[in-house]
This record gives sequence, structure tokens and C-alpha cells, in this order.
Amino acid sequence: MKLEIVSGGLLTTVQDLGRWGFQGIGMPVAGAMDSFALQAGNIIVGNAPNAAALEITVMGPTINVVEGEGVICLSGAPLDMRINNEKVPHWTAIRVKGGDKISIGGPTGPGCRAYLCVSGGIDVPVIMGSRSTYLRAHIGGLEGRALQKQDTISTGELPALWHLCDGFSCPSWMIPPYGQNVPINVVLGPQDDYFTPEGIETFLSSEYTITNEADRMGYRLDGPEIEHKSGADIISDAIPLGAIQVPGSRKPVAMLADRQTTGGYTKIAVITTPHIALLAQRLPGEKVSFKKVSFEEAALALKEEKDKLRTLEIERANYRSTRKTHAASTPKAGPIQWSMKINGKNYHVTCEEIS
Repeated sequence: MKLEIVSGGLLTTVQDLGRWGFQGIGMPVAGAMDSFALQAGNIIVGNAPNAAALEITVMGPTINVVEGEGVICLSGAPLDMRINNEKVPHWTAIRVKGGDKISIGGPTGPGCRAYLCVSGGIDVPVIMGSRSTYLRAHIGGLEGRALQKQDTISTGELPALWHLCDGFSCPSWMIPPYGQNVPINVVLGPQDDYFTPEGIETFLSSEYTITNEADRMGYRLDGPEIEHKSGADIISDAIPLGAIQVPGSRKPVAMLADRQTTGGYTKIAVITTPHIALLAQRLPGEKVSFKKVSFEEAALALKEEKDKLRTLEIERANYRSTRKTHAASTPKAGPIQWSMKINGKNYHVTCEEIS
């Protein structure tokens, strides 16, 4: 499809799962702030989980479908999405075609980031293995910036059986709880031994407020001060996704997708992978509290998230199979031909449906 941006929204960028493998030369990862929502939305429309999509923050864009057709899905936070001024559901594959108008407004529930996933993914140049936009360095995405009025973007090659995804929805039990009352799970370390027992207790028992200094790089939090044993500085080392630094201000800072690669402040804890998204879906002024979990619990939570995505792929396959079975009135397609090479030998295969 060819898409024309009528208005870019508050902050709409192209993101996939990030630019991994280049932190050693100082290149941040970037990528989706809510990686589960991105992957789930892509699966719903028939893409590979890592396909590039549009990450939308708070207020979405208006987009004209200039030509082509496909299915789209808005996953993540529930923003008001309409096609030709008709409200459509979230976490659901919706078919669109040339001439359609996609309008995405503000939140209709908890959460602030949504992902517009489209058949074939957003087709922008791959830089260092990723299509993600890193805004601070103007790298990736569409010219390294947020989308704006009069931009034109295209989608990649349509995935097989894309049309059979139309109407497929994510089961409600898989959708994350984007509410303010869920504590953010953390694993203590790697420098928790730089804090007094009282400092760690303060961190785990207090409520913090997200300040206005919150963006894709990280969230600064305001609340009770966390006591160090002898200072906040360390020899700079790597900053993992979800690390919580405590600088000299004694106030925590949660490091997110566009974080720098290294830093010289103590890190009291690291947020578990599924809960990074829960924090990234909160806005300045909202409250945050933290809950300690073990490394084993964090690993299990990550496995459960990956299992959800695998289950969603199975659900999509079952849905497409059911639709194909009941499409008796659909004319049969002609024969399909392809070539393959096995152990150096070429084979030509023809496949034709018979009744």
C-alpha cells in the first residue's frame, strides 16, 4: 500500500524491535517502547513479529490510503481509531483499500502508546539491521524523524494469506493491563550493594510520580530519596533496557528504548521485560511503585510473554484455516508455481487446488 500522512499526530515514528548489536560502538537500540504490543499487532495482520510499524504517542495521525490494499491493526493503548469516520475495534485486523481514510485520535482508556501495524510492514531503509527511528541522532525510520504532514510511506510485500486475517482479534486475556495500579516488577542489581538497606526499602515501599522529563530515552521519577552508601558514581558500564539509575539527586530514573549505551550512575534494579511496557504506557503525572521479584520469576514472566505470542500465531493460523474452509463461494485460484534448490539440485513445483 501507499499511505499519505494528512497529519502526523503528536509523535508518530517508525519502529521495530530495535537496532541490536551496535551498543559497543555507541549506537542505542531504539525500537518499540511496548515490544509485546508491536509483536502482537504484527502477528494479527499476518506479518513477522519484528516488522516495522508506526508507534503512536497519545494522539495519532490521519492517514489516507492512496493505493493498494491490506489489513491494519491498532495494538497497544486504546486510542480512538476510525476508518472513513466509522469507529473500529483495537487489537483486530481490519481490511483497508485505496481511498480509505484512517484517523487515530486520543486515548479512550489507560495507556499512551499504540502501534499501527500494516500488512507487509512499513517499508523504509534498513540501517544497521533495523528500520527503527532513533530521533536524537536522526537515524532510521523516515529520514530519522517523526512523521509529518504530506509524508508518503509505503508498505512491504504482502504476506501470504493476508486477506484471511481480516477480522481476526487478539484474545482479551492476552492484552496487557495498562492500568495505574499495577506495581512494576524489578530484579535488584546490578549495583544494589551500593545502597543502604534503608535506601532499598525506600525504593521498594514508596510511590513515585512520573515527571515531565519523560521520553523515549527514560522516565525521571519524583518521590522519596534513595540513600546510597557512599555516593552515586561508578565506573561507566552498560545500561540494559529497563535499568533504574539513581544519580546524585537520589531520585530514580528508568532507562527505556532510546537510552544511552553506557552510564556512570548506580543502578539499583532492572525492570522485568513484560513490565517495561507497562511503565512506558504511563504518562507524566501518573504514579509508579516497584515490586521486587527474583531472577527466576523474571525469566518465567518473559517465557510466559513469548508463549502468549506463540499462542497468538496458532490462533491466527486456526482463524485463517477456518475462513478458508468456509469460503466455498470463492473462485479457485489458478496453479501456483515455484522453484527451490535442495542440495544443489533445482526442483520446479506446481500446486493446484482440486475439489
